[in-house]
Amino acid sequence: MRAVSDSRPIRIGIAGLGAAGQAFIAPIQAHPGCEWVALAEPVADTRERIAQQHGVAAYASLPELLAHDGLDAVYLATPTPMHAAQVAQAAAAGKHVLVEKPMATTLEEGRTMIEACQRAGVVLLVGHSHSYDGPIHAMRALIDSGELGRVGMVNTWCYTDWMQRPRRPEELDVALGGGVTFRQGAHQFDILRLLCGGLATRVKAKTFDWNPQRRSVGAHTVFIDFDNGASATAVYNGYGRFASMDLGFDISEWGFHQPPGQRPRPSRPAAGLSPEAALAQALRDKQQRAGSAIPAQAPHQPFFGLTVVSCERGDIRQSPDGLLVYTDEGQREITLPKHLSPRDRVMAEFHDAITGRAAALHDGRWGLANLELCVAAMASSRSGCEVALLAQVALPTPQAALPPT
Repeated sequence: MRAVSDSRPIRIGIAGLGAAGQAFIAPIQAHPGCEWVALAEPVADTRERIAQQHGVAAYASLPELLAHDGLDAVYLATPTPMHAAQVAQAAAAGKHVLVEKPMATTLEEGRTMIEACQRAGVVLLVGHSHSYDGPIHAMRALIDSGELGRVGMVNTWCYTDWMQRPRRPEELDVALGGGVTFRQGAHQFDILRLLCGGLATRVKAKTFDWNPQRRSVGAHTVFIDFDNGASATAVYNGYGRFASMDLGFDISEWGFHQPPGQRPRPSRPAAGLSPEAALAQALRDKQQRAGSAIPAQAPHQPFFGLTVVSCERGDIRQSPDGLLVYTDEGQREITLPKHLSPRDRVMAEFHDAITGRAAALHDGRWGLANLELCVAAMASSRSGCEVALLAQVALPTPQAALPPT
């Protein structure tokens, strides 16, 4: 692996300055071992405004960014269909790669990305996902401690307005990695694999498309078995009626208190606009809001729906400020620090992998296993049958689980 010495900062470029790309600016700048030096963004006004604001070099394309003098690594916050080709370009240029989830639209593309980075000797990290959230990390640590015995089942439910928000066409096109199973299930499957040991074996799923004006997979129910006997379910509904905040103390995905009357509504196009003009307006509005869409800090822990872990001797769920643990002795709360955001943890893992301090957990093979669950869930829904999984990997230290009954 082509390691970078930790005697100097890792020089990073960002490709794509939408909400995801802009959300990583603060974490890169906050990490003492990283330096943001350049960006690539095809929208000229966004490119020029952000480059001037932060004093970094600006380019219109990824090849120009990869040619930036002294660049060590690149974060690809670009649409999923671009990932395979762009990772190959970055690897060929000798750059370490952090790529958004899902890593690709197909397993074949994911494998080519892994192979390209292996040949080049560069790190491939897949994130951000909500498995980087502090409460999820703390759940894993509590499972690993053995205090509650072996994990038997993990269930996660997320109800949002994802399908009601402004979307580019590829975000809704399942063939291009769109719809909630690829875009949001990738978060859920990463969480479940982290908490259940990683090695999923079978999946049975049902997906739903309920809006004839906006065709896509907008909801799913997914059942997953693991090789160690654990089982898990992922429920996602993106149609914006019920909100999982009502199950989670009115705490939003990014850690803000939002009771029903204070929750933002999706933007609506002005009356009389054609569908094309309405989409263009919505995407302009989305681009303008991108800088504040994913905050760097929040007063509470992030809440990507409700996740409940059930072990032999107790249960765990999130609280606004940490975890609630339920045992025969009663309920207790574990308060967790808030100074690190999920993306701060991404940057720590990326830095340590590049410098050789520690191997990455969310590497290409881990990302491929998450993608396999997305693909398998879609296939299971189409066929009505259970699908066997073949590309799974275990956690570095496998967790114990209840034996099957």
